[in-house]
Amino acid sequence: MNPIRKTTIPFRPAQGGVTEFHTFLQVTDIALPFAEQMKHILEAFGTLLTASETASTPIFRRFFLSDAANQQHLLEKALDALPFCATSIVEQPPLDGSKIALWVYSADGLDVEAGVLHHNGYTHYWMGGCRPMSLCGVKDLGTDHYPQGNAEFQMRDIFDAYRSELKPMGMTIARHCLRTWIFVRDVDVNYQGVVVGRRKYFQRIGLTPKTHFIASTGIEGRGATPQVLVQMDALATIGLQSEQVRHLYAKDNLSPTSAYGVTFERGTAVTYGDRCHIFISGTASIDAAGQVMHAGDIRMQTVRTLDNISALLAEAQATLDDIAMAIVYLRDSSDAPVVREMLRQRLPRLNYTMVHAPVCRPAWLIEIECIALRPAGDNRFQPF
Repeated sequence: MNPIRKTTIPFRPAQGGVTEFHTFLQVTDIALPFAEQMKHILEAFGTLLTASETASTPIFRRFFLSDAANQQHLLEKALDALPFCATSIVEQPPLDGSKIALWVYSADGLDVEAGVLHHNGYTHYWMGGCRPMSLCGVKDLGTDHYPQGNAEFQMRDIFDAYRSELKPMGMTIARHCLRTWIFVRDVDVNYQGVVVGRRKYFQRIGLTPKTHFIASTGIEGRGATPQVLVQMDALATIGLQSEQVRHLYAKDNLSPTSAYGVTFERGTAVTYGDRCHIFISGTASIDAAGQVMHAGDIRMQTVRTLDNISALLAEAQATLDDIAMAIVYLRDSSDAPVVREMLRQRLPRLNYTMVHAPVCRPAWLIEIECIALRPAGDNRFQPF
């Protein structure tokens, strides 16, 4: 029996050009110890990039672990022996019962180095696992040794670290960052600190409700170091004209995030000459007034979440069928069979993984994020 389940969505523009792939790799024999599951995942990753139907260059990958404290150092050691790829590692247990899963974003015919992709006049920088600068190198200090151990400080510290990463490439957070993923240890306790830290930082760099924010997911997730309360993945692109970037609101379904004090965009669509990338932020069962809908009902929350995502995609002339990858976050792992069956019935070809990760409001039982791709054919712009 094949020890790995692979699901891949390729995107090939009709007029040629770069083919993109979003792939999930998951272990089928969940009784294997972590070291064996990891070995099979990494072997499948190598095969994925050389197989004739999916041969491509890796751009970004995220590993989902069930127990980062005991697994992350083993994975990092194994990755040290492999060619570099921008990498995120987060404890968000896969809800198929396995200990490790992997999302891979890759494309053919591209030159990628250290997460930086140059093509057709654009530079795309994918970054994984950014930690607070003041905690770089910290592995096992007691909390008494880290006086700045609060989520607000760490969020601002991470953005400072990210700013330093972008500066040599001529990028800034305000002008060039398109998407962030923010992972919060003990989200019920620390999310408010992240909200405050991000809001203060964005005010400092001139991002307000009158300008724009950044598409984002803020969700439970942790690494191996207990002092790290916040870590972040991000995508930034330089070379875009302002009219290539459009923010999505779906105001009939969703409230502006600033209405309840948070600072992220519901979604962002980026149009190139041959395709459109649509980044949908973590989306939950919310109404146009910013209130949780269907509290305690996982079925109805799933329906509303998908309806909200559909409304956001529609603003970018896309549908749920254009989703290339999705991550489904559940607060209660026992809801997995119900949600899985609902997705099978409504979106049987959806390419997704499902993980245990409480959402930023306890009443939300499910959150879904996705990336959608559709042809554009806009001759005003360079192709991807």
